[in-house]
Amino acid sequence: MDFNLPGEDDPRRQAVRAFLAEHPAPTGPQLGDAGYMVPHWPRPWGLGADPIHQLIIDEEFRSAGVRRPPNPIGLGWAGPTLIEAGTEEQQQRWLHGLVSGEDLWCQLFSEPGAGSDLAAISTVAERDGDEWVVNGQKVWTSLAHHARWGILIARTGPSVEAARDSDGGDSKHSGITYFVCPMDAEGIEIRPLIEMTGAHTFNEVFFTDVRLPDAYRVGDVGQGWSLAKITLANERVSLSSGGVLWGQGPHTETLFDEVRAAGGVVDPVMRQRLAQTWIEGEVLRLIRMRTISAVVAGKSPGPEASVRKVVADEHGQAVMELAKDLAGPAGMLTDGGPLGRSVALWHYGYLFARALTVGGGTGEVQRNILGERVLGLPHEPSTS
Repeated sequence: MDFNLPGEDDPRRQAVRAFLAEHPAPTGPQLGDAGYMVPHWPRPWGLGADPIHQLIIDEEFRSAGVRRPPNPIGLGWAGPTLIEAGTEEQQQRWLHGLVSGEDLWCQLFSEPGAGSDLAAISTVAERDGDEWVVNGQKVWTSLAHHARWGILIARTGPSVEAARDSDGGDSKHSGITYFVCPMDAEGIEIRPLIEMTGAHTFNEVFFTDVRLPDAYRVGDVGQGWSLAKITLANERVSLSSGGVLWGQGPHTETLFDEVRAAGGVVDPVMRQRLAQTWIEGEVLRLIRMRTISAVVAGKSPGPEASVRKVVADEHGQAVMELAKDLAGPAGMLTDGGPLGRSVALWHYGYLFARALTVGGGTGEVQRNILGERVLGLPHEPSTS
């Protein structure tokens, strides 16, 4: 790791401080207008910021206690796709509300029969003049009940079965098209999926003769698979490490703050678990810093960037399990925190952490990807 951020007199740092002095609690539209919501995006949506500039902005925002309004699907998936493949009209229609945080987005990709094998989707979009008629079902759609817009992939080419029969399934990737879908369109039904945490984040979404204008199609017919993968190339540097629940929730250090505040731990087995958890947290921090250092130096991140998700997900579960065990019998209560510290977030985090090694690709799938694509090991035998 080898990078030093510019000092106090850097004009980019001064510009951020001047903005924060004028807007000490900036709104989403103010951040969007200034290019600070997604500074790495090209103008006028961002600042075209290089990695160093992004790090400066994040550092100043963190020091000022400023957080951007959340819009993870919009900023991480929809926006980059529209910038790369959307028409100018589509960009003008959707990017303003997206960048300001006023329009929340969701992702309509996964289906009951198409999880890890996303190209096996069966939701169909059929052309009817200047419109597309969509029928099918999506699942695990985060924030669908709040979102104004969704990014949707649907089958416009041969069915998965027909593609498999004709060429072994390769054409199933070319039979997918990418759309923007208004979540209040007639024929859309959203059913909640209540998590064991008691929260409602996920949903099932059903499409019954939903009509989308052809103007809501992004890219060419059949190009949807390549567009769906654009987000993988949309790297963003951030100096803030985020919490252990996919960047949310408590940090690893939060648990140790609780232990210190309670006077420490005497039990030798628990002390060893704490030491191991701290080591894992440090390893993850160093992996992240190596990745940032590579990007700042203009290099592509190495295999450590791919390894990080697997390690981070299991570490998040370890942190939450340790916090629950430190609570002792009080851990059975929703407000029972470690060592008698009554903090409800630990109970919620413990339940939510079960999802870490499932969402975004299971730990097993991730290990296969690492072995085959990063380490160059032989591919897993096909059972089809």
